[in-house]
This record gives sequence, structure tokens and C-alpha cells, in this order.
Amino acid sequence: MSLPQPTLEYVVSADGTRIGFERLGAGPPLVVVHGSTADRSRWAPVAPRLAEHRTLLLVDRRGRGASGDNPGEGYRLGLEARDVLAVIEAAGGPVALLGHSYGALCSLEALLLTDQVERALLYEPPISTPGLPALETRVIERMEQLLAEGGREAALETMLIDGAGVDQPTLDIMRRAPAWAARVQAMPTTIREARQVEQYVLDPSRFAALTTPVRLLVGSESVPFLKAATAAARAALPHSDVVELAGQAHIGMDTAPLLFLDEVLRFLD
Repeated sequence: MSLPQPTLEYVVSADGTRIGFERLGAGPPLVVVHGSTADRSRWAPVAPRLAEHRTLLLVDRRGRGASGDNPGEGYRLGLEARDVLAVIEAAGGPVALLGHSYGALCSLEALLLTDQVERALLYEPPISTPGLPALETRVIERMEQLLAEGGREAALETMLIDGAGVDQPTLDIMRRAPAWAARVQAMPTTIREARQVEQYVLDPSRFAALTTPVRLLVGSESVPFLKAATAAARAALPHSDVVELAGQAHIGMDTAPLLFLDEVLRFLD
């Protein structure tokens, strides 16, 4: 099947920030939101096949890739939820929504702002639970210190290893991926997002009236805090379920792209 040529498009978010996204593929729209240490290029392992089934709107979150930033506004998670909303509205009708890691947290908050999401997939949103903080303060402070010393890559590795529990083989896979350079470049914005994760509290009462079907993805080998976070999200979202990615951890789209694609498409179709 011949697909339309990808286009780079822009919307203006609620605070005036220009948010870029790549429109790719054909079919019903799927808004796709990357995690903290990347830009839209992180979806390269799975985007071509997804684009055979859906029109992808691959978001560059603020401060990344084609998107602008507004540091004078004072960063907060709610701004990112409004950014996701702006892209949803640009689709011109009901959409599906896919968010990974911090992008899943942004997507979760965006669900409260619109009735235009028909269904959503959230892959391991980083949410603290009792005894299992999503990010320890010492890790964030170490990242800040390394960044201040000019060690962007070292700060990134600290977050991935000490924060997300990425093991060395997985880290090697990530280093070889097209998104690695973007991950390194994004460290200043990554740290401000880490502070938001540190402060975030999941309040089930805010989601009690949500009717959107939500599927939560979790790796069978993911670190305990991400498994607990996924369970907490499942308990808070009335119309949700959980699917485990067997043998995978936090980046199944990189380590097992066919498995990831099968689960995403099964839910969407």
C-alpha cells in the first residue's frame, strides 16, 4: 500500500508554545507521545508498521525536536497535557492515544481535558506508590550535578540506570537507536520533568468519571516501581485493563517491536 508522504505540522498550545508533530500513514488517527528522554524519533522501530494501520500524529513534546518551549511560563505537567490536547484537536475528530513513560503521564492527564479520545494505551506511566518512589531525590540531584558539570550523557545514563532500572544490555540497545542523540540533548528538559514526577500524586477521585477505555502496558521484567505504578493506574481508571509484555521491560518497542506492535494493534482494532 502506498502511504501519503509524511508531513511536519504545528499547533499552538494553550500557553502560546508551538508544538510540532509528524503526520504519517493512513487510517484513523493515533496520537503518539514519547517519554522523557527522547523526541518523536524514538518511535522509529515501530512507526512504519503502525502507519500501515493508522494515521500517526507523532508528537515532539515541548523543548524537543520541532517543538518550542516557554520557560518563562514556569514548567508543569499540566502544560504538557494541554500540548497533547492541542494535537488531539488538530486531528479533527476522535482519536486513539498512545503514551510511553512520562508521555503516558502527560496522556493520562490529557484524558481529563477532552472527550475526543476513543481509547488510550499507556505504557508504564511513572507514578510513585507507597514505599516505591518513581524517582528518588538523590537520583535527580545527581542528574542535576552531572548536568551542571557538562555531563549530559552521564546524567542520562544515571536516570536510565538508577531511575528507570535499565540494565546494561538494554542500555546498549538504546545507545544504538536513532533517538540516542536526542536523549542526550534533552537532558535539561528531562530533569525538570523528573521533578514533576517526584511531586505527582495519583488521585483516583479525579478519574472516577472517566469513561475512556484504557489499556495499560507493563513489562514482565520491569522494575518494581513501574509494576506498582501500573497497578495503581489500573485501580484508579474505571475502564482499564493491563497487558503484560512477556520478557520485556520499559522499552518493549525497542527490544521486542513485533510483540509491542501486536499488542497495540490488537487493542486498536
